[in-house]
Amino acid sequence: MFNSRVGTSATLLQSLTRRTIPRQARPFLFPPSTRLAPPHLRRRSFASSAARPNTKTDWRAMAENDITQYLRQTHDRVFEHNCRWAADCKAKDPDYFVKLSAGQTPEYLWIGCSDSRIPAEQITGLEPGDAFVHRNIANLVCNTDLNVMSVITYAVEHLKVKHIVVCGHYGCGGVKAAMTPKDLGLLNPWLRNIRDVYRLHEQELDAIADDDARYNRLVELNVYEQCRNVVKSASVQQSFAKNKFPVVHGWVFGFNDGLLKDLKVDFEGMLKDIQKIYNLTES
Repeated sequence: MFNSRVGTSATLLQSLTRRTIPRQARPFLFPPSTRLAPPHLRRRSFASSAARPNTKTDWRAMAENDITQYLRQTHDRVFEHNCRWAADCKAKDPDYFVKLSAGQTPEYLWIGCSDSRIPAEQITGLEPGDAFVHRNIANLVCNTDLNVMSVITYAVEHLKVKHIVVCGHYGCGGVKAAMTPKDLGLLNPWLRNIRDVYRLHEQELDAIADDDARYNRLVELNVYEQCRNVVKSASVQQSFAKNKFPVVHGWVFGFNDGLLKDLKVDFEGMLKDIQKIYNLTES
């Protein structure tokens, strides 16, 4: 059987390391990834995987050949995991990829942060085809960003999604950077959107004495305002007026427990609130 040969991803990568890099040239063991592993290899919870300490490597102290070997190994392991995943899917359902190639009818549009620790399908238990996913730094929905606006339009008008989820996370680096009085070059115009969120809620945020609590609250308020920006889009307004979907949700993910917090966004109340200025239901 396929499963009996693969063992664990950690064993496989240790074996690969032993084969490709001499012991004296191995400054550290490359941590295995569970994100790309098939379900039967994902023995650890997401929280324990995310809590793995990051290895600090002094690249300047490594020989050029060692770096080349590292790059080759981390490249190749993705394809090894992919082969196992594909084989595992076919073993469970021989027609899996026939069905997958037939098309997509996702229930959800997921707008999340680009943070590598928050894969939408894994933290929600969704399968390929369940969610149409868009991610960017700090899960922003800007009306001048043709990328996210195109994603929303396509998801609503063509895929007919029933739910739009804006998902942020506590400990967001983008939100933290926006709270820092520092010139960040090309990031400035992007982070300006988060600073505008702070300005809109300045009185509430300034009243929070604890820095961490204020930071976490800005994460939540940012999600709330991005939900409002989703509601301002013509495709969402027109689809809801006609079909009563999609519904917009605001969630926040916590690294400390791996759970999603529902901010209980009042979608219909928000929709009514923006009508006077942002009503785009007339075609």
